[in-house]
Amino acid sequence: MGRGSFWILLGASLILALSLGIRHGFGLFLPPMSAEFGWGREVFAFAIALQNLIWGLTQPFTGALADRFGARRVVIVGGILYTIGLVCMGLADSATSLSLSAGVLIGLGLSGTSFSVILGAVGRAVPMEKRSMAMGIAAAVGSFGQFVMLPGTLGLISWLGWALALMALGLLVALIIPLAAMLKDVPLPRTGQEQTLGEALREACAHSGFWLLSLGFFVCGFQVVFIGVHLPAYLVDQHLPALVGTTVLALVGLFNIAGTYMAGLLGGRISKPRLLSALYLARAVVIVAFILTPLTVWSAYAFGVAMGLLWLSTVPLTNGTVATLFGVRNLSMLGGIVFLFHQLGAFLGGWMGGYVYDRTGSYDLVWQIAVLLSLLAAALNWPVREQPVARLRQQEASI
Repeated sequence: MGRGSFWILLGASLILALSLGIRHGFGLFLPPMSAEFGWGREVFAFAIALQNLIWGLTQPFTGALADRFGARRVVIVGGILYTIGLVCMGLADSATSLSLSAGVLIGLGLSGTSFSVILGAVGRAVPMEKRSMAMGIAAAVGSFGQFVMLPGTLGLISWLGWALALMALGLLVALIIPLAAMLKDVPLPRTGQEQTLGEALREACAHSGFWLLSLGFFVCGFQVVFIGVHLPAYLVDQHLPALVGTTVLALVGLFNIAGTYMAGLLGGRISKPRLLSALYLARAVVIVAFILTPLTVWSAYAFGVAMGLLWLSTVPLTNGTVATLFGVRNLSMLGGIVFLFHQLGAFLGGWMGGYVYDRTGSYDLVWQIAVLLSLLAAALNWPVREQPVARLRQQEASI
């Protein structure tokens, strides 16, 4: 890996650590904000679900802009919107203002500072044989941000209260803006034989593997957002201290470092779609064990460790498969479309958790749906063949 590639990978990793680390702590604000304003859990859950939906809907467009003009400009705009969103969330006092700040503004900010844009830059910066590993490293450092920021966020809430804690997080996420200077991502030069944007979209939409990956990624979004938003409250409902929920999510972040790195490493040696199927099957087993085993502090911690190993391991494998199938020129845009399905699942998982709880007083139904979806995702990824499209094979043969 050259010096330029190293600095792009470092900058990408630090941006993901801030962007995702802060985002994963939003579930900690559900109890204090709901208690202060007398909201049911659905109000906060809907705002976070809307955030994920906006993030997903805009991701193909921010990805296309990054492919065309480079990631740096997109990340700067995203960092600004993310910062403003956190400040406005700290000032929110109604369901509408919460949805506009936590939902719309932060959703737009995440679209410009997260996986599709960042991993697209990484994918263009490293050789094909190192691409899966580099994406795994970037995602792993993003997970370290989750491990650090979750207890940090809880400490800020305890020290400053939820509103000032959000202001402090806004100052922290503003560091993304100068870090964007490290993303000296230069879009690949255009030649007369290159695809247009429309041709790239038509090629991907005609490929069954693209849709199977997308539908499988829907399941990942459903599970991680449901767990990230509702697990702390679920554990409190089961009479465990609030600190346990924070610790579990921090353990998810810590062990996700190893999980994403190993997924990236193995993805360069073993079929990535088959690895994805194995990961989703393992998630089903872990969730079933968690909901059927008597709940204790230690069983909750064990769940955090096991889910951490499987948490974002899907990201380098999914994006790496897209890069293998279609090449890297339009990777941010195509990865953004796949990620849209992830965020549709995230919207459903985040909102459904609050909706079902407010009407039944329990999360049992959502846990059961999460297990069934895991089995579906494993079946969807299994038939995907990790083989470049005919266009890329012809280009390689002519070289």
